Amino acid sequence: MARWPTATSAVASSSPERSGAVLIWFAVLSVLLVAIVFKSPGVDYRTVIVGALLPVAEGLTGGPKVLHSVVGAVAVLAILMLATRKRRLLRRRLLGIPIGMMAHLVLDGAFTVTAAFWWPLAGTAFADQQIPEWDHLAVSLVLEVIGIAVGVWAWRWFGLDDPVRRQRFFADGRLDVPE
Repeated sequence: MARWPTATSAVASSSPERSGAVLIWFAVLSVLLVAIVFKSPGVDYRTVIVGALLPVAEGLTGGPKVLHSVVGAVAVLAILMLATRKRRLLRRRLLGIPIGMMAHLVLDGAFTVTAAFWWPLAGTAFADQQIPEWDHLAVSLVLEVIGIAVGVWAWRWFGLDDPVRRQRFFADGRLDVPE
């Protein structure tokens, strides 16, 4: 079975008895990456957060599976596109889910493990260890602290201290992306 990255990775694996889920890291940095890359006023960033956190749930199943593969994210995208034909507004809102899933793969370093990232193209067996974001408490804590710091900066950058902008984000998931 493929092993998750070790000390050179941001999400290095260690021992399963020291587990801690990384949530803020994925939520905040996924929103920031998508905002910087797409610069679209139509993105529902709430669904980006949902998509970025979905793969973390695989920790409950014992290890990386479909949601830690690019095929899983593409399958969610394909299902979403088929299910929302002739419903453009719903499609636009839900597109954040597979986008967030792909951002998770980047932030997780999942692409460094061929067997997990390219499942089932690189083989049909799932990895036999825990997902990296649940496997190493010290790295998880560091990533969460970084996520909080970036989140404070992003709060200001998106102008969420303004009650109108903050309410718009909570109501429809939109953010003003500075140029």
